[in-house]
Amino acid sequence: MKRERQSKILEIIEARDIETQDELVDVLKAEGFNVTQATVSRDINELRLGKLSYGKGRKRFAAQASDAHLASKYLRVLRDGFISMDMAQNILVVKTVSGMAMAVAASLDSLHMKEVVGSIAGDDTIMMAIRTTEETKKVMDRIREFL
Repeated sequence: MKRERQSKILEIIEARDIETQDELVDVLKAEGFNVTQATVSRDINELRLGKLSYGKGRKRFAAQASDAHLASKYLRVLRDGFISMDMAQNILVVKTVSGMAMAVAASLDSLHMKEVVGSIAGDDTIMMAIRTTEETKKVMDRIREFL
């Protein structure tokens, strides 16, 4: 659901001049997404949307072309390469398709999760050091959202 909603947000802001979060909420609701302003705010943050001036002092939401394009590619790499994940206290081990670990690690790094201290990728395995066991569970939940 989140993936579809965020894709729809990118589609909407590309097609229309959306100036406020409330306006975006209204358009999403008209498109069949039951969202709150807080949800849209989080989506805007995760998608790294900014405001672009489009005349007479007006500004609209916009995605930087390269960021939106990269975000889309990173999510596709994550979905295509991911096999499974398991935790050992504050270490998260992610299994990938053979040869995809570095690409999947780059896509996970692009999520800028503050809980992650660092990651190391081999051929089909990624080891991620996370600050605490509790935060490891949060990171796993966040990864599941993107899958």
